Amino acid sequence: MGGTVLNLTRELERLVGHVTGHVPELAHIDPAQLLICISSTRGGGIRGTYAKIHPLRFPGGMKTAERRRGRHTYLSTMPSVAHRGKEILYVIYFLVPRFFDLPIREKLITVFHELYHISPAFDGDIRRFPGRNFAHGSSTRKFNAYMGKLVDAYLAGHNDPELTSFLDGTLAELRDRHRTIVGRRFRIPVIKTERR
Repeated sequence: MGGTVLNLTRELERLVGHVTGHVPELAHIDPAQLLICISSTRGGGIRGTYAKIHPLRFPGGMKTAERRRGRHTYLSTMPSVAHRGKEILYVIYFLVPRFFDLPIREKLITVFHELYHISPAFDGDIRRFPGRNFAHGSSTRKFNAYMGKLVDAYLAGHNDPELTSFLDGTLAELRDRHRTIVGRRFRIPVIKTERR
């Protein structure tokens, strides 16, 4: 067991800051308005979800949305979240230990995948593709292949091993290298809905 404390949230924030500063496709993102958190999964392995993003605005950056269901109209309101004096527009969760069971390139693809979901307008909504699968476009496989290309270009031109070293290894291996592993936990923001 090592003698250092590994703060997963801080390391992910540093990585996201570097990525958004060096990848043109993600340059619209202000890392100060992202809240990066960790969440536990029931088990490890490489099957299932590795990360998830929660936008804090409806389409078009709206804080509220009105919807009709049958004869009734409902008003939904996104919660307000602030951190370090900044309004948060997106909460991103990395699911441990599953995320750390991936190979390092797949971990980076997962980070890029979640960041690419952020709307180019950076208005709190997600990037929306035409069609029924508006989150990933016509093919999730093509979406992830594109993330792989972005990761490869990033690694070829801007890789800083000091920034990505915490991604090297599984959570069990990280526990062997560090005395303690910590990270921010935050309840999933709940949309308030009321009938009008």
